[in-house]
Amino acid sequence: MRHFMKPTMLAVALSLSAVLVNTPVLSPAQAAVQVDFADLVAQASSGVVRISTTKPIKDSEMTRAQAQMLRQYLGEQANVPTIEHGFGTGFFITKDGYILTNHHVVEGAQTITVTLHDRTEMDAVLVGSDEASDIAVLKVKGEQFPALTTSRRQLRVGEPVLAIGSPFGFDYSASAGIVSAKSRNMTPDAAVPFIQTDVALNPGNSGGPLFNQQGEVVGVNSHIFSETGGYMGLSFSIPIDAALHIYEQIKANGKVRRSALGIIVQDVDRNLAEAYGLPRPQGALLTRVGAGSPADLAGLKVGDLVLNFNGAPITQAAELLNLLNRTQPNETFHLTYQRGRQKYVTQGRFAEVPSDVSAGGERQSVGGVRLGLRLKELSPAEAGLLANLGVQGGVMITSVNPVGLAARSGIQAGDVIVGMNHRPTRSVQEMATAVQSLPSKGVVPVQLIRQGTPAIVGMRVE
Repeated sequence: MRHFMKPTMLAVALSLSAVLVNTPVLSPAQAAVQVDFADLVAQASSGVVRISTTKPIKDSEMTRAQAQMLRQYLGEQANVPTIEHGFGTGFFITKDGYILTNHHVVEGAQTITVTLHDRTEMDAVLVGSDEASDIAVLKVKGEQFPALTTSRRQLRVGEPVLAIGSPFGFDYSASAGIVSAKSRNMTPDAAVPFIQTDVALNPGNSGGPLFNQQGEVVGVNSHIFSETGGYMGLSFSIPIDAALHIYEQIKANGKVRRSALGIIVQDVDRNLAEAYGLPRPQGALLTRVGAGSPADLAGLKVGDLVLNFNGAPITQAAELLNLLNRTQPNETFHLTYQRGRQKYVTQGRFAEVPSDVSAGGERQSVGGVRLGLRLKELSPAEAGLLANLGVQGGVMITSVNPVGLAARSGIQAGDVIVGMNHRPTRSVQEMATAVQSLPSKGVVPVQLIRQGTPAIVGMRVE
């Protein structure tokens, strides 16, 4: 299960599953919504599976110091662990063996095993996984699996809901609560609008189903907000319609394509509503418009207020982001916006968001080398800035494993790699080629641009 913390305390990602039933003292209001879920649990449990994974522990994670400490206390012949075991939850979405779960449950897994309700164990194949939405699709061989029914109803705040999963490995635990809020966006560019509930979720619940009173799946359990690492009354699930949208793309193409508008937005408060002459706070206020982006080409500017997108009124920023995440590259868009106190209508065509690619990074070993980097292609605006420096192309580092080879050499997120081992890296493909040419041991030069300044870093390969 993943959990969020206050800005001063970084959240640690954990895996969820379902939860132990807790029976607190109920207020009259709580008692009014208390529902008997016994029949639902009996009927739906067969469609829920436990997911077990194994992945190798990298040298960077099991350091020499840690291994030495184990041998010091357990003896020189002690077996130092090389495999990490993980667990989570999933559920059948089709009768022919397709399973939904979370990306973070199966990320980096070497083997994936699902355990059915009757304790049958089956090997699963990863069809595809999407980090941005935290959705993964698995497949097991067979037919006539107990696929769960998904909801087409509008979920309401205050509605009773139930989760089934394997918190801390306790299989088929159930926990109930209510919908606390909808359309929660945890980051400015969130890929899905989370359902917030007070259902108790703990490590091992990740990827499990969230049910309504009718026994229909309304969400995929994904995160909690916590200052302790455990349940604190704030749980978050991916709406099932958003999860199915991702599932259909992964099943058809093995990946998810996302459209780019090139904006960052925020909500409007009472003061801003008065400044724009609005009767109440509404719309999504543009705080950034990327140069050369579809939004820029459509004439949008920072300070514009989007009020309607493709015929749907926008009351808050999350609604616009959620609608954008349902669009596809090259589709046309129509929107109404306000600049000052004057309203305008414009249209344009979406671009495609470049996918983050792991080149010799955490989920891909190229030539036996793991750099600990995640990369993406440069946007047209970023490539234009480099061109002003006389540099043609490069790859942007989006994240760095703090214990990887790159981090040890001082390479940072935000750096643009333009050459490695005397080879140009003008694209992710060229980066992969350069990584394949690396020696198994030694120091290689890495050319990069950091905050507009060229630099060369010596990276030690081990």
